[in-house]
Amino acid sequence: QVHLAESGGGLVQAGGSLRLSCAASGRTSTYGMGWFRQAPGKEREFVAAISRSASSTDYADSVKGRFTISRDYSKNAVYLQMNSLKPEDTAVYYCAAGNGLVDGRYDFRGQGAQVTVSS
Repeated sequence: QVHLAESGGGLVQAGGSLRLSCAASGRTSTYGMGWFRQAPGKEREFVAAISRSASSTDYADSVKGRFTISRDYSKNAVYLQMNSLKPEDTAVYYCAAGNGLVDGRYDFRGQGAQVTVSS
C-alpha cells in the first residue's frame, strides 16, 4: 500500500512560481510517479509523470517548458516545480503513483493541494 500527501499549494500571482511536494509512504520504487489536476467544472487532467527509474519524464503540452517534475528516492518524495504560472493553472493538484499515468491511470492518489493563480 502506498500513501501520498501533497504540500506546497497556495495563492500566487500570474508569472510566479510554486513548488509542490508529495511525501510518500510505502514502496514507490516500482511505480512511476506523477501529478494530475482538476479545475472546477473540468475533467481531471494529466500534468506530468516521471518513470520508475527517473530516466524519463512526460508533460502535458499546456505545462511543457514551465513545469518540472523530479523525485528523490532517499526521501521517497516527488516534486513539481511550477514556473511562469497562469490563471488557467488554477486547480487542485493530485500526486499519483502508478504505471499508466500518461494514459490517465493511477493506482494511488493523494488528497490534493489547491493551487490558485490570480491575474
